Amino acid sequence: MIGPRPMMIHMVRKKKGEKGKEIGVALGVRTCKCLEWGPESTISVGERNQRHSTKGLIQRQRNLASCLSSTLFWRMDKKKVAVPLVCHGHSRPVVDLFYSPVTPDGFFLISASKDSSPMLRNGETGDWIGTFEGHKGAVWSCCLDTNALRAATASADFSTKVWDALTGDELHSFEHKHIVRACAFSEDTHLLLTGGVEKILRIYDMNRPDAPPREVDKSPGSVRTVAWLHSDQTILSSCTDMGGVRLWDVRSGKIVQTLETKSSVTSAEVSQDGRYITTADGSTVKFWDANYYGLVKSYDMPCTVESVSLEPKYGNKFVAGGEDMWVHVFDFHTGNEIACNKGHHGPVHCVRFSPGGESYASGSEDGTIRIWQTGPLTLDDSETLSANGSIDKVKVTADEVSRKIEGFHVADEGKSKEKDEAVEESN
Repeated sequence: MIGPRPMMIHMVRKKKGEKGKEIGVALGVRTCKCLEWGPESTISVGERNQRHSTKGLIQRQRNLASCLSSTLFWRMDKKKVAVPLVCHGHSRPVVDLFYSPVTPDGFFLISASKDSSPMLRNGETGDWIGTFEGHKGAVWSCCLDTNALRAATASADFSTKVWDALTGDELHSFEHKHIVRACAFSEDTHLLLTGGVEKILRIYDMNRPDAPPREVDKSPGSVRTVAWLHSDQTILSSCTDMGGVRLWDVRSGKIVQTLETKSSVTSAEVSQDGRYITTADGSTVKFWDANYYGLVKSYDMPCTVESVSLEPKYGNKFVAGGEDMWVHVFDFHTGNEIACNKGHHGPVHCVRFSPGGESYASGSEDGTIRIWQTGPLTLDDSETLSANGSIDKVKVTADEVSRKIEGFHVADEGKSKEKDEAVEESN
């Protein structure tokens, strides 16, 4: 360790017989007169003969120093960083993600994008499986049924389409009178719920797709999100132009409860065990009791949040993404930030945990999907796991370690005039 004056302290890693390599620099030291190793692999840096330290801070993906006056304190333990798989393919922003439950063939991830071409991927590896071609406008929402045999997408071309998830064929196209922003399969897969700018919630019977849909009592605003809960006895919706989450009784078609929020709700998710409703409004994340509708927890976030997802297995942490372009992980019980993952080059529009909680995915304005492991891998000697499980030697930095998924599909350029108009209208 070297202590030049003034202004900085250098940390150097040195092996016997080799030239030392700088691994960190700390600013803020006016004069360095003493360096001392402390307990738990810490270093105290003081001026003159004073030895004191402040509580150390490790954040993001590098060793940083917490500074009070001219005293610094480091933790020198091995830093762990999240290693994302970067899934390319979309040519425009990714606005929605959905994981299927675990099936005998594994689990799957579907993505919606403004490029009008939703994509299906292996949920574990991120490998591209197929692209659903047919929409003529931005796709705002996507979902898979319980068995991952059918997919549904909601689009700015005034339609919701149902697809065969095995072949990619279009099975049904349900026409609407305006942009469709949200869709969701019921738990038993027999029903499909849609909502959008029309301010109407529609329920389609998948056993009778040609029958007229059932229309729920008119929504008070343009629908942003929808979901099912209580064994398909209740539906949830939020609006783009007003705050609150509304719970509707499916039988009566009436609102039975409203969860009040100050801002419009951009994300609403029902936990896998059915205990919580997780919402994001403005820069606040809230957790509600899904049975009694009481507010359980509310946390202020460091930025405006667009999407939030609760870890499904233990429910002990949640992930949030928003306008600051980072993917934040927080402790559910305390609200303390656990991790902050860099990598996206635009606002994060959607985040979702995988069904087993072993990873989570994020979609961004930059058109990429990143899949992050919940148990961070150790960054050691520039090694990182590849998508197929082998170890590849690559040049990496602590800021970003990524892998390009091969074999992706990008929709052809030269879309029809109608499609371009629908995309522009949806923006």
